[in-house]
Amino acid sequence: MTIYVPPELMAFAQGEVSARGMGTVNDYVCELIRKDRDRVNLRDLLMEGATSAFGTPADAKYFDGFRSRVTGSAAS
Repeated sequence: MTIYVPPELMAFAQGEVSARGMGTVNDYVCELIRKDRDRVNLRDLLMEGATSAFGTPADAKYFDGFRSRVTGSAAS
């Protein structure tokens, strides 16, 4: 894919490549696209959660059980 980038944006992108220790402007553009994809996915998940039915309240007992499942230990 070939895109035109105005000189002032190209200079900014090249500066970011240097500042972030990346190899090329292509690497920088790919990172931006991945971050935008992640942002869209997160927004979709948040909207799905906002429109879903209410579930079990997340109280201390819920978090104790969750912690036990994550760590593989018994709840304290």
